[in-house]
Amino acid sequence: MMLTRNLMVLVVVLGAMTAGADECKESPWGADDQIGAANRLSPENVLAAANLIKKGETHPLGIVIEPGMPAFPPRYTQLQVVQPNQQFGKSMAPAVGWDASANDDVVQMWLGTGPQLDGLGHMGEAGMFYNCNRGEDFAEITGLTRLDTSQVPPIVARGVLINMAKHLGVASLDAGQPITSEQLKAAMADQNITVGSGDVILIHTGYTDATLKSNPEVWGSTIPGITNEAAVFLAAFEPVAVGADTWGLGAVPPMEGDRVFYDHVVLLKDNGIYILETMDTGRLARESVSEFMFVLGQARLKGAVQMIINPVAMW
Repeated sequence: MMLTRNLMVLVVVLGAMTAGADECKESPWGADDQIGAANRLSPENVLAAANLIKKGETHPLGIVIEPGMPAFPPRYTQLQVVQPNQQFGKSMAPAVGWDASANDDVVQMWLGTGPQLDGLGHMGEAGMFYNCNRGEDFAEITGLTRLDTSQVPPIVARGVLINMAKHLGVASLDAGQPITSEQLKAAMADQNITVGSGDVILIHTGYTDATLKSNPEVWGSTIPGITNEAAVFLAAFEPVAVGADTWGLGAVPPMEGDRVFYDHVVLLKDNGIYILETMDTGRLARESVSEFMFVLGQARLKGAVQMIINPVAMW
């Protein structure tokens, strides 16, 4: 069922990408800019974020990635552990001078699986991506030649958590439940949350904690998330990144009148704002941590569209 539903969603999003191939908005940081909202990072913001550390607590925001875990098709993760040059009981002594034993590993996966950073080259509309870059000009089979995630500087910023599950009085939002700008605004007011330019915004729905292990098929096929207009609302705060504890950020399937995954276009293409998916926000929600220091230094694989990540929250 998961495969069928996700393929149907893919058909819908491709059908939604219609007019607009010749329309683009140049980056406020110039025609050559490739890092978008990361330009808002500054030493001043780093120092301000560091002042949020009061208890010395840390928490990994990346969930554990497991081979075979659900992913949007055809994505997958496979891991193989091998003992190089030790097959049939061979010793490594001739090579290293002592009776060494070692394990290595080989991973085959799509980088858009599990906790991830969506780069600015990930999603556009009608062939047009961030800062008027056409996909045909920079998307090579061997890697992106522009907008790849290796160029993203360390994201060290103030992080805020909007706890939508708490605001709505539930442990978890329902599958496909939309989150509107009015609901976000109300939750921020209730939880006394303010957002400044250069911050990282995370949304807690409780959905992954409630569903990934107990019902992985449902988890991988439908999620609660923000609406198209909510993406516009969040972009207006000028964050560096927006993320959630779901694999797609926007609601899947979308509410009536919305385009599925169009939140990606609003954030990535139109505003240069990065997307953080499948973040482990459960502990922050349980301990009522609404602001924290956010630190991300992703693997710098040249040409990568996305990257698996494990940011750290500190407070």
